[in-house]
Amino acid sequence: MHPPEPALTVEVYFDFVCPWCLIGKRQLDAAATRLAALRPDVPLQLVWHSYPLLPDTPAAGLPYQAFYVARLGSPEAVARRRAQVLQAGQAAGVDFAFDRIAVLPNTAAAHARVAQAAAAGTEAQQRQLIDRIFMAYFNGGQDIGDASVLAQLARECGLPAEAPPAGGERSHARHPQAKVRHLVSGVPFFVFDGSLALAGAVSADALLDAMLRALRD
Repeated sequence: MHPPEPALTVEVYFDFVCPWCLIGKRQLDAAATRLAALRPDVPLQLVWHSYPLLPDTPAAGLPYQAFYVARLGSPEAVARRRAQVLQAGQAAGVDFAFDRIAVLPNTAAAHARVAQAAAAGTEAQQRQLIDRIFMAYFNGGQDIGDASVLAQLARECGLPAEAPPAGGERSHARHPQAKVRHLVSGVPFFVFDGSLALAGAVSADALLDAMLRALRD
């Protein structure tokens, strides 16, 4: 009897205020579905790492629209950037509703919920929670820095509604393996079996190709 194939591990570095991370997740979902059809013998393990882009955001958040106008220089610059994201989102099956977002949140509490899901739930529940948090923010305009919003999203995924202890996000915070530490400078960032890496919201084709290459190496 042949031993079972080892799992293919894909590490994902992400933040919830990054629209490209949601697009990247959808592309990863598509690649994972295709991998399961091509290589049903290979279990796929996804490991999610927080990579806060704006860790100094106040706990109560900041005014969303004003923040991005100040960051990009003008409402016109914001509109141009959003048009790019909207186009990429449509191609990946993601509908963004930037006009609904009032608060730019501190994402520490949301990442702590994801870490809690890894400990208290299944991998499927963790993936579902990540998707729910992303959609609550980018499609529903909800404040995902608010404890009550996160509690409701956790309940919808069959996870504990109680908030994790302070600092819970540290269990999946910025700690890439030494092989890729110097490469992670932004998100989304994907690492395949600790050796191959891809940066950005790349296509499902590119992600699948990296998965198959990692299996061959």
